[in-house]
Amino acid sequence: MTVLKKIFQLIYCIYALIIFAILTILSAIALILLIPFGKAKLSKRVYKVCRYWSKTWYAFIGIRHKEIYEAKHNFSKPHIFVANHNSYMDIPPIVQLRHQPIRPLGKFESSKIPIFGWVYRAAVIMVDRSSPEKRAKSLRNLKAALYKRNSIFIFPEGTFSMTHKKPLKSFFSGAFKLAIEMQIPIQPILMIDAVDRMHFESVFSLTPGPNRVVYLETIQVTDYTMDDVEKLKNEVYNVMDAGLRKYRTYPQ
Repeated sequence: MTVLKKIFQLIYCIYALIIFAILTILSAIALILLIPFGKAKLSKRVYKVCRYWSKTWYAFIGIRHKEIYEAKHNFSKPHIFVANHNSYMDIPPIVQLRHQPIRPLGKFESSKIPIFGWVYRAAVIMVDRSSPEKRAKSLRNLKAALYKRNSIFIFPEGTFSMTHKKPLKSFFSGAFKLAIEMQIPIQPILMIDAVDRMHFESVFSLTPGPNRVVYLETIQVTDYTMDDVEKLKNEVYNVMDAGLRKYRTYPQ
């Protein structure tokens, strides 16, 4: 029975990857066709293309996007979204977040993937940590997105949290410095099922099922100064840690 299960798992994963590749090629073609319409609304159009890509892929492979709101979210204002990160399946929900155009911060290395890299470059704000100048450019691009009233999305852990012993790795400070400097509220969200849909160890661990996103209460930053970066970072960390422990089981 275990062997049969592994065979079906492999067939499912290959099928999902083929659909992923086809949809990525179609999305790249759609983006090429959008270029002549000008740059003014390009980011919103890219967001819509990626949104349809993600929803269509989910429909073909039996994954269900669901949003849970523990508090109201103001969709009319830009936010800095922060989320836990322990699977590649944390990525598709980002563009499915309801009525919220978002520019995620993404790793430069992922832009080198054939075809997908082209779509990726159009959809995210890439961070290249190879030099201070390139890091500064990434920061300027994040600020520019916020000035245009687009929300931005950052994984403050920086990379996968590859442990089941605790919900989160320690956070980097960048998102919280930016929030205070620009007076943009922090919107913590939780990716509850992503690691169950695809474990960080292998793309061939993909399974159908729910992929829930939980909106926690928005954290306003109007009373914070640049001296309070650590305080804000710890507040967000504690809220997200408690939220993940509510929805998942971790060792005490």
